Amino acid sequence: MNLEALKYPIGKFRIPSTITEDHIAEAIKVLQLFPEQIKLLTYNLKDEVLDKPYREGGWTVRQLIHHISDSHHHSYNRFRWALTEDNPTIKAYNQDDFAKMKDYSSAPIAWSIAHMEAVHQKLVYILDSLSEDEWNRTFIHPETDAQMNLKELALMYSWHSMHHFAHLKNALSS
Repeated sequence: MNLEALKYPIGKFRIPSTITEDHIAEAIKVLQLFPEQIKLLTYNLKDEVLDKPYREGGWTVRQLIHHISDSHHHSYNRFRWALTEDNPTIKAYNQDDFAKMKDYSSAPIAWSIAHMEAVHQKLVYILDSLSEDEWNRTFIHPETDAQMNLKELALMYSWHSMHHFAHLKNALSS
């Protein structure tokens, strides 16, 4: 498998030209089911498996799980900021620097999975209640200076979930 396929096993994120209610419903479903899928996939993994990179030069299984938890926590905050502020500029973070921290190299993945479960439950609860006007609320990402609406954000984090799930499956099958 070439490097691009290893990095993007489900392809790169692409925003549909028109985001439909079906797209949103599917994204919410993915976000709702994702923590349980991660829990089942990683149940009883030993440290030697958790500390194996998903590809050469890539993060380990443990780092991926901690990253997903932190990233989706940021997602939850981004939704809340966009819902409570007028087109805010959200806070970016350096995910590679986060991945170098002690918790990413040695903390139990159960902590991040439990965190992911709580964050996803709260996020799905909010997403299920949004009006069309709320879905169209926006924020600015400081790294790209691009405006994004909440429909796009939901699809992006649904993709992000499946993107890293594929990384984990690849790591555990090799």
